[in-house]
Amino acid sequence: MTTPFEIFMVATPGLEKALLAEALENGFVDAKVTPGGITTTGTWQDVWRANLVMRGATRVLARVGSFMAFHLAQLDKRARRFPWGDVLRPDVPVRVEVSTSKKSKIYHAGAAAQRIETALRESHSMTVSPDAPVAIKVRIDDNRVTISVDTSGESLHKRGHKEAVGKAPMRETLAALMLRECGYDGSEPVLDPMCGSGTFLIEAAEIAMGLHPGRTRDFAFQQLATFDQSKWDAMRKVDHIHRPAQNFYGSDRDAGAIRMATANAERAGVADHTTFQNLSAADIKRPEGPPGLIICNPPYGGRIGSQKMLYGVYAGLGEGIRREFSGWRVGIVTSDTGLAKATKLPFKPKGPAIPHGGLKVWLFRTDQLI
Repeated sequence: MTTPFEIFMVATPGLEKALLAEALENGFVDAKVTPGGITTTGTWQDVWRANLVMRGATRVLARVGSFMAFHLAQLDKRARRFPWGDVLRPDVPVRVEVSTSKKSKIYHAGAAAQRIETALRESHSMTVSPDAPVAIKVRIDDNRVTISVDTSGESLHKRGHKEAVGKAPMRETLAALMLRECGYDGSEPVLDPMCGSGTFLIEAAEIAMGLHPGRTRDFAFQQLATFDQSKWDAMRKVDHIHRPAQNFYGSDRDAGAIRMATANAERAGVADHTTFQNLSAADIKRPEGPPGLIICNPPYGGRIGSQKMLYGVYAGLGEGIRREFSGWRVGIVTSDTGLAKATKLPFKPKGPAIPHGGLKVWLFRTDQLI
């Protein structure tokens, strides 16, 4: 339980630095960016905590060991000797996923997976099943076999309290990192004029209230030999929920979206701090109180709607923001620079492309509007 090992948090491509900032903020002091995400060292309790508190991570992998193998017979022998029982329970089925690189002499992932599965069954009395709740992820790179356990189970964007989603939902992990990229720290109001099922606002309200993103869901690590229920219960316990002074405002021209967002906010426990209105984006009004952040994921042609019509939608949105929201900052997610320009908002240079819904999108951000 106490010997540190490597922990890998999977990042959304393009947002690795934002995830690193979140990891450091959450006390993972030696966290660093590595290909595909963030690497840190810690114990099993750090694994549990990462799953519980990290808003931007897609999943958390525990690197439980490695060995060299230059051919399948060697892989078979060393997989049989590997101490699987330190981490896995014989009563919980597992599945094996292997990836290889051209630099390795073992290049056939299917054959490698077969050898490891046989070792688990024959030498460790494990049950192997394709739909098992625990996944062993094996990477063979330059003849080194690295064994990780996926400690999350379902992707971490599934917070456990959002049932209703719209046509092109924003993943919660992505929304959290985009809020961070826009400078949001939980202390200001947030408004989404095309809120859909309410993801940006629910994430923003949870951050302001100090609610853990994983508070209502289960994780794969609960089915490992290393799990301790009483310590996990103590870790999840929240002594005080902060009651933010600011509010979170959502609007959408689709009445169905407003019903979804309202229901999702209720389930997340943030309904007292969110307000949803059935309203066109061009008709948004500045709420009373201090300035904050406007953030939205409007339709874009490859996703929903026709391109020509969308130019008018973006122009109307930009006009409403420029008219009503001096002192506020803006973040708009779109796959099309032309649509972003149609708002006539003073965007900063765009950052890296981010994969979302099968497309490449960018987060266009402004400083405080004059």
